[in-house]
Amino acid sequence: MHTEGEGEGAGEGQREREEDADRGAVYPMVMSIGWNPFYKNTVRSVEVHIMHHFEHQFYGSHMNLVILGFIRPEYDYVSKEKLVEDIRTDIDVADHSLGRPAYGKFSGDPSLLDFENKGDTAS
Repeated sequence: MHTEGEGEGAGEGQREREEDADRGAVYPMVMSIGWNPFYKNTVRSVEVHIMHHFEHQFYGSHMNLVILGFIRPEYDYVSKEKLVEDIRTDIDVADHSLGRPAYGKFSGDPSLLDFENKGDTAS
């Protein structure tokens, strides 16, 4: 894994939603780790974008994830549109990368599928 920039920027990986654990659901994702300078955040944050359409919201649900790669460093954008454009590019890059056979083994990774209290759901 590439770790330039103290780990801040966009990455790719796979994650699992708690309520889907019994079905073995693992979904690809992209994420941002950093200060999000466009929004002038004062604390470092982690934001996950799951590359799957869901029929309902699940904010507050437990999530396990594994970071499998580094896409780009964190930038300060001149507009929200430019930020969204780069996020879409990140999704394309991750979709291509995660389609490789070497990443397929993570779809059955026990650390994504089995965890303590996996039956609990967010209220």
